[in-house]
Amino acid sequence: MADLLVIAFPTEAQAEEARSRVLTMQREYLIAVGDAAVALRRPDGGIKLNQILQPTAAGAASGALWGSLIGLLFLNPLAGAALGAATGAVAGGLSDVGINDTFMKEVAQTLQSGEAALFLLVRKMTADRVMAGLQGMGGRIMSSSFDETKEDMLRTALGGVEAERGAA
Repeated sequence: MADLLVIAFPTEAQAEEARSRVLTMQREYLIAVGDAAVALRRPDGGIKLNQILQPTAAGAASGALWGSLIGLLFLNPLAGAALGAATGAVAGGLSDVGINDTFMKEVAQTLQSGEAALFLLVRKMTADRVMAGLQGMGGRIMSSSFDETKEDMLRTALGGVEAERGAA
């Protein structure tokens, strides 16, 4: 079972930095992320989604490969690749893997202009190491399916800079 986490940041750059740190920790096997997206509330009120999963592109690539192979059977691999790419792109565009786009847009509507939210679908993690990696990022938790202990650890880690100043 996966946990959903939404963290708001004052800027898109901070949200992207946090996502970059999480993806680095994933390469170090400290966290397993099913999806990691950033939603930005534009000054005009629109929402921009930056997703790492691009189902349309993946579908087109997969379709082109399979279309080429099927095209070889009928001695026309180029036509097969073109038809396969088009079919794969349509299928990829219709599928929604990871975090639901509509949900991300609805949550992002609650942000102030220029703010961004990081959406994470966390499959598993080494909590203490991940929290240390997010130390002082300065975001605020908007939504979480973590238990209270993990959520408190995350809140403390995100506000680490302020906590250290208060102790000094």
